[in-house]
Amino acid sequence: MNLEKLKIILKSHYIAAFFLIALASALLYLTVDNNGVIVREEESQQENLAALLKDRETTKNRDDDVVAAANGTRCNLFSGKWIYDDVSRPLYDEERCSFMLGDYACKKYGRKDSEYQKWRWQPHQCDLPRFNGTALLEKIRGKRVVFVGDSLNKNQWTSMLCLIEYSLNQSTNKSVIRYDNLFVLEATEYNATVEFYWSPLLVESNCDDPDNHYSIRDRIIKITSIEKHARHWTNADILIFDAFMWWLEPTMTLLWGSFGSSDAIYKRVKMKLRRYEMALTTWSDWLEVNIDRIKTKLFFMSLSPYHFYGETWEEGYNCYNETQPILKKDYWGISTDREMMHVVESILEKMEMRGLNITYLNITKLSDYRKDSHPSIYRKFQHPRSEEQLANPTSYSDCVHWCLPGVPDVWNEILYSYIMNS
Repeated sequence: MNLEKLKIILKSHYIAAFFLIALASALLYLTVDNNGVIVREEESQQENLAALLKDRETTKNRDDDVVAAANGTRCNLFSGKWIYDDVSRPLYDEERCSFMLGDYACKKYGRKDSEYQKWRWQPHQCDLPRFNGTALLEKIRGKRVVFVGDSLNKNQWTSMLCLIEYSLNQSTNKSVIRYDNLFVLEATEYNATVEFYWSPLLVESNCDDPDNHYSIRDRIIKITSIEKHARHWTNADILIFDAFMWWLEPTMTLLWGSFGSSDAIYKRVKMKLRRYEMALTTWSDWLEVNIDRIKTKLFFMSLSPYHFYGETWEEGYNCYNETQPILKKDYWGISTDREMMHVVESILEKMEMRGLNITYLNITKLSDYRKDSHPSIYRKFQHPRSEEQLANPTSYSDCVHWCLPGVPDVWNEILYSYIMNS
């Protein structure tokens, strides 16, 4: 299938999706009460919306196959199973990665088992290309690659640095240089950089300090302001975004104006999906105006699942002490927020219809099986644990991030396959 035919096929799917979204919007619209707080219309409309979204999900699944075909494969890279492989895994050693961070260094912080490092993702109808750091560095020669988002995107960026380290020239300075929110590795031999930019909500917020954001519970978001961050991405050649986890708070404060200004307007709101949609709209509008569509390749990582609840494997417990993946076929965790996924998918489809190509890497389901691969208690914590916490490890287990080597390596193998075939 040539590229022009593929574009026609994709466009037909997106047009169909657009009409479904428009119809869904008619069923669930938003109003503003006398205090300016966004509120939902009648809950009975939710069932109709859910049915429409289910139909759109079916269409999206068909599109995944088409997108995979564009990538040079003839299958869906996101549909498969985990296979135990102690021959080709792990792809690197935790102890030998110069870029390893304490947040993801599970072995260093006391984890004794290593089985979590030895699972390989196997798509159903093809093989995932093996990561080749030298080939990737040649592909990005003279280019700037930037991961933008929260600590899960930082998790993936750290994985990427570990994956390419062996391919870096011995004379390369293996120190990451920091410029405020921007963390940069310079691959000098290739005149390339692989960077991470801390922007957990994409738009401007009171959580934008990479060091001092852990204790902020009242999140204040400038829902229409992004230039402060986005100006650092303008000339990137490859941009990889994520934005989910920080939007899960049930209530957040929206800000119009400047922080500390006497005429600023603050509104405390619920409406998780609506505020998330507003921020992503600000983000997509900025990209449409400022990104060079010929030069810059755009990627968006789907929701990274977390395992705080025992669910079906061991009721009452979380990822603590879990050492095996979930092997149940077609598993979806109770914490996976499909409504939020639908919001971002609809935004990306609108971007495509406006001629802004962006690749959605839907790693949610494949990652959801891996309850065994979180740091749990085996990581560096910002503050020492209390005696009460130490007596109850499940109370402070990190079931959000991922040990390295581990699941983010697979995300990067998939990203690698798209970059190499672009």
